[in-house]
Amino acid sequence: MKSKKLLNISIVLYLLIVIFPFIWVFLTSLKPESAIWGDEALKLFADKITFEHYQALFRGNIFNALKNSIIISSVTTLYVTFVAAACAYSIARLKFKGKRILLAVVLATSMFPQMMVVGPIYRTFVDLGWTNSYHIVLPYSMISLPIAIYTLVTHFAKVPKEMEESAFIDGASKIKTFVKIIFPLALPGIFTSAIITFIGVWNEFLLSMTLNANESYHTAPVAISFLRGQFQIFWGQVTAATVIVTIPTLIIVILFQKQIISGITSGAVKG
Repeated sequence: MKSKKLLNISIVLYLLIVIFPFIWVFLTSLKPESAIWGDEALKLFADKITFEHYQALFRGNIFNALKNSIIISSVTTLYVTFVAAACAYSIARLKFKGKRILLAVVLATSMFPQMMVVGPIYRTFVDLGWTNSYHIVLPYSMISLPIAIYTLVTHFAKVPKEMEESAFIDGASKIKTFVKIIFPLALPGIFTSAIITFIGVWNEFLLSMTLNANESYHTAPVAISFLRGQFQIFWGQVTAATVIVTIPTLIIVILFQKQIISGITSGAVKG
């Protein structure tokens, strides 16, 4: 019993340590700017609560940046999920030479640091006239696809082959079998892959900063980085924007936590 209590206390302490930075950011967003830097800087609760930082964001570019992030993240997630599902099913089920090598190459492409690929991507975008546009979905998809494919291969491989064989005997085509049988059974993994892709794209900074320098196409992380003056950073607005930007991903995780856990655990257990 004592060991169980110690374990529970350790878990609670660990969770408090993990959650505390988010609590601090939220409470800081409610402090006046003078309290953030003054004698009250280390106080958890300010003597006076203010919403001036949130009001300042309403007058700025943060909500246009949120719109851009939602559009780019949603389109990228839909495209990556569709393509990754088709590729992963082909690798998991179809028989062809070099399948293992292909999967290794797909995974290896995700290991290149962004700093190595951002230059060539930028040059290509300049030549095509695609800078400051929603064409940034394409490089985002390139970065997100390898992990999504690798994740889904595991889930498709776990689906019993007997179910496919029964469908083929009944006259179903490969496409119909995939849509009607395989896809629903692999849905937890597809949900997990889609959510990981969405969150990854939502938080991406380097490519967005490089390819979309125009303020009209800034995503949320880039817009937050510009909340500064000539000689100072507006930390009150930064913390307020951080809270606002975190809300969509927090809602997604809360709504789909069962699917995420199911997708992770089902992919980790061998059939």
